Amino acid sequence: MKRLFYFIFVFINTLNMNEHLDPTGNNFSSEELDVDKALRPLSFDDFAGQDQILENLKVFVKAANQRGEALDHTLFHGPPGLGKTTLAYILANELNVGIKVTSGPVVDKPGDLAGLLTNLEERDVLFIDEIHRLSPIVEEYLYSAWRIIRLIS
Repeated sequence: MKRLFYFIFVFINTLNMNEHLDPTGNNFSSEELDVDKALRPLSFDDFAGQDQILENLKVFVKAANQRGEALDHTLFHGPPGLGKTTLAYILANELNVGIKVTSGPVVDKPGDLAGLLTNLEERDVLFIDEIHRLSPIVEEYLYSAWRIIRLIS
């Protein structure tokens, strides 16, 4: 059975970060979010930098598309501004699937996680920004979901 969806997890260093440089978009107006969406690259060819990572991701995506399976779980780690969120959107676009986006602090109880997981379509990308800020209880449910998915796959 095929893996039903694909997780992307992001850690960012929020210590000593200027509050006006919040990369989560929580402080953006709807107009600013529209501009952000319009300016974000949609393909690997449009993304500048991170050449070695891009080459690896291209191989992973091509293989997943050829097999008709979801890409395996991926972890992007680094300080704000490296393109982790942009890469998540590019992956979804290159895989021709949907993307659901959330943030670790937003998923504060297991029911929130269950709602996200049950609304995913086959092969969808689930992008969890700031996953290091998930509550321990939600983390345990997430690990359980991984184990179940691996058993089904």
